[in-house]
Amino acid sequence: MELKTNNIMYQSMMLNDNQKVNYVTQGEGEPIVLVHGLAASLHDWDDLLPELSDAGYQSFALDLLGHGESEKPADFNQYTFQNIYKNFSDWLDALNITKPFPLIGHSLGGALCLQYAYYHPQKVSSLVLINPFYDVHQLSKTIQMFFRTPLLKTNFLEVTPYRLFRFFVDVSSFNFYIGHRETHILPEHIRYQTALDYTRASTGIYNIPRTLPNLTSNLVMLHQPTLLLYGARDQTLSEKSFLNLGKMIPNIKGIHSFHLCGHVPHQCHPEKLNPHVMEFLKNFGVNQLAD
Repeated sequence: MELKTNNIMYQSMMLNDNQKVNYVTQGEGEPIVLVHGLAASLHDWDDLLPELSDAGYQSFALDLLGHGESEKPADFNQYTFQNIYKNFSDWLDALNITKPFPLIGHSLGGALCLQYAYYHPQKVSSLVLINPFYDVHQLSKTIQMFFRTPLLKTNFLEVTPYRLFRFFVDVSSFNFYIGHRETHILPEHIRYQTALDYTRASTGIYNIPRTLPNLTSNLVMLHQPTLLLYGARDQTLSEKSFLNLGKMIPNIKGIHSFHLCGHVPHQCHPEKLNPHVMEFLKNFGVNQLAD
């Protein structure tokens, strides 16, 4: 199924296991793949996709399993990192991209990108990691305790109204920093989409973090040029963990922090983050495998 609007093509495909993947393509040219984080959607990239298109890239961004308009299995046991990774990997295989391509991943999407680059180094030309989630110890002790316990089979997300999610998104986005003129850290359209994505996600996705393998031992094997971007006020993942990651990846080409942003700097201030991405891709983008 295809729906084309303003050079953006919304598509879906059925994988071999009969699970639907919803995704978007934009632009024509060299391929690039973008992967969102937990409880988000392909709309995470609405501010970056047009710039990539203008620069001559063909972008592919999906809704991960259990997110957005993609398949939402009723069986909560299917919501593991291994299954999410397999679904993501199968989708990439089905795209039949014939050239090495850059991967851009945020949070959980960063973990998926790291895992894919480790298993398929010949397919990935470079990596852009935004507040990447690669080890459960990045989380605070309180959040770790929440994710340690398997969820009861309940559909609390599906029955929670949008307005309640929107209230929590607005409260968490409110700017309490003295001297800053903006009322909210996140713009209105991002707060709207974030709350909407929460309502569309399956409750089962919150089982995924507890199954995340520690990817630290794999990092030294990654030789793709890598750009690391992060919000310094991340309340989900520790800032120190990003600095440590920068030391472990052998071919790190740049590390940039955004001091006013939290967990989603690509949505907080895309006008500041996107130029770093575009400059990196110009130098280390498509078809440039690491030495």
